[in-house]
Parts: sequence; structure tokens; C-alpha cells
Amino acid sequence: MTSNPQKPWLIVQMGNPPDDLRAHIGEQSDWFRAALGEHGANALVVRPFAGEALPAPDSVSGAVITGSWSMVTDKEDWSERTADWVRLAIDAGTPLFGVCYGHQLMSHALGGEVAYHPKGREIGVKPITLTPDAANDVILGDFPAAFAVNLTHEQSVVRLPPGTTVLAGTEHDPFQILRYGPRAMSVQFHPEFTPNIMTHCVTRRTEVLSGEGFDVPSLLAGVQATPHALRLLRQFMAETAAR
Repeated sequence: MTSNPQKPWLIVQMGNPPDDLRAHIGEQSDWFRAALGEHGANALVVRPFAGEALPAPDSVSGAVITGSWSMVTDKEDWSERTADWVRLAIDAGTPLFGVCYGHQLMSHALGGEVAYHPKGREIGVKPITLTPDAANDVILGDFPAAFAVNLTHEQSVVRLPPGTTVLAGTEHDPFQILRYGPRAMSVQFHPEFTPNIMTHCVTRRTEVLSGEGFDVPSLLAGVQATPHALRLLRQFMAETAAR
């Protein structure tokens, strides 16, 4: 299948943010529209959690599956329907890019395992390190060996789907960038996050994070732009659209 620029890109929005966050900075589809640049303006947004039907995979140029405040392990009906759609899209050769919840859902859909991370939450701007396999990746081949990303998650991929290539990790979570094939990739971090989004996500959890032993002022002081993470998302779209 060749990606058709006349077809819209799809943003699969996996739930709404908490009301306080949504009031200040919008929701996942807003963040991705901005992050996707020219592709975002005409993107189709589908919300499976609200009962909206996912389109036929060959009717879109590709799809981004967003993060969520839900948990993949709850296996909610709308989430499992999306996992079914992921398998159809992979079979159809539709480009897929999963983010955080989307990363975990893609791995779950393809035979991997997701669970609460045994070391607890990972949050903040952290460096990820590329694996040797990244040197041969069509997108990551000219990226720096390590770069900063925005992270906030409690669950992780703990067992890989068959045939998956690991392209980057952190000390906390070794499965930060996964490639499932030439047109399917997922990331545990948030390339769509701006410093403003990250700041709000940390600030609203100040009490919880402090109780878990995090130094919240240090987390906030470390907030910065993550241009390489954003570049990865945009280059995935450009590379798959060119095929």
C-alpha cells in the first residue's frame, strides 16, 4: 500500500484528559494537531472511548494513537476494539505511530504484554539512549545517540511482541522506541508535549508525586523543549507518506 496525500491522517484519541488539565491546555487531539504541523490541520479525529467508529484502515494516510489516562490492562471495550483495528491496519500496511498508551496498546495488540512498571512511575524530561539497531533505522539513523523526551507513565511494555525491534530505552524502561515493521512504530514518551503541557502535567500531581518521593521543583526546573522527539514523529509521517 502507498500512502496517499489526499487521504487525511487519523488521530485516534484514547480518552479525555482530567477536566482541570483540559480546561487549561486542551486535549490530546489539540496537542497532536499542533505537533503534526501541516498534516494536523486536516487530520481526522476519532474518539473510540465515545463510541465513534474507526475508519477503514485504507481510507487514511496513516494514524497516530494517542496517550490516555486509562490503563491498557483494564481492557476496556473501546480499547480492545482499537486493538482489533490496529491488527487490521498492520495487515493493510497503514502507517501507525503509537504514543504512550498508544505504544502500549500496539504492543498488546500484536502479542506483547503490558503491566504496571515494577519500579513505579516514570515522569519528567529524561534522556533516552538509542540501541545499536537504531543506526540502521530509516528514521533514527542520523539522530543523536541520546536525546531528551517527555515522560509520564505508570504502565509499560514488559514483554515484546514477536519480531519487534527495540530502538531506544531509558534506565527505567528499556522499551522506549519500538518498531514492528516498515510502517509501524511506537514510543513510550510524548513527542507532542510542549514545555507548557509537561509543566501542567507535573504541577497538577504535586502532592501525589511528592508522596512517591519525587523532587517536584527539580522536575519542573528540568522542563524543556524536546525537538528530537517531535522530529521523530514528523519524520515518521514524512517517511511513510513518501512510500
